[in-house]
Amino acid sequence: MTTTDSTTVTAVLDSLAEAWGRGDADAYGAHFTEDATYVTFVGTRYQGRDDIADSHRALFAKFLKGTQLAHEVLDVRFLGADVAVLTSRGDTYKGTRPEKLGKLQTYTLVRDGDRWLVAAFHNTQRKPLMERVSFAFAPETKPKGER
Repeated sequence: MTTTDSTTVTAVLDSLAEAWGRGDADAYGAHFTEDATYVTFVGTRYQGRDDIADSHRALFAKFLKGTQLAHEVLDVRFLGADVAVLTSRGDTYKGTRPEKLGKLQTYTLVRDGDRWLVAAFHNTQRKPLMERVSFAFAPETKPKGER
């Protein structure tokens, strides 16, 4: 895959963050395939673009009103010409962007013509204390890139 492909895939996250920041559930949902799967950090599973947009419409009006979405891309891997897996750290915030982002996310993206759409999203809340305990008692559980 080319640098352009990688840039185009990572730009999807920037565009998602822009829609989130505007509280625009329809623009946010437009980044997902019609049958996308969306799993939140609390374990809620949404199925399909409409379900994702509708749930975010309610979230942007209440619990997530006025929040921004922060992300840092960790890795992009292409599983072929039309499928990419992107991992990132991310979080929501109001005011100042946090230095440490508390969630780890996996996006599976598919090419749809000249754009990329999210076919599956999974969001996991990091538990740094549990990681430190695990790594202290079983150092071999620490990811190789962090040893």
